[in-house]
Amino acid sequence: MKKDLEPVTMYHMFAKLFAHLAKEVSDTFGDAGKEAVRRAVKNFGEERGRDIARRAKAKGATNDLANYLTTYDMERSDHFEFTDTYGEDQIEQLFTRCVFANQWKEDQMEEYGYLYCEMIDPAIARGYNENLECIQEKHCFKDGVCAFCFRMKK
Repeated sequence: MKKDLEPVTMYHMFAKLFAHLAKEVSDTFGDAGKEAVRRAVKNFGEERGRDIARRAKAKGATNDLANYLTTYDMERSDHFEFTDTYGEDQIEQLFTRCVFANQWKEDQMEEYGYLYCEMIDPAIARGYNENLECIQEKHCFKDGVCAFCFRMKK
């Protein structure tokens, strides 16, 4: 099927909506607007993290590192390509395809997508467990892949 006739997923629509909102707020309010977008993403992420912790508790699990991805709230469709590597005290994730990043690149909205990407995963981790840190080692817009390391603070 031609690309212009392919179905549009909620992932694509979310990416487009976020970019347009972030652009409008940024254009209207400048750096203060960008900070407001970052705070909104942080708040959204922390709320998601708290809900993931609630999901873990409902399954009889604790909100520790071992249960983070098994109780995660967002399914991974074939629009994402990733590997999870479990270590003794950390989880590394490598995303080689991300529907959000691809959409922002296609729309030339990377600047606004980055406002989401820089905040979301650390905020979700913090909301899930205040001692869970997320270190983003590579970023799709700069490196072509996203690499994360999740670990409990010592």
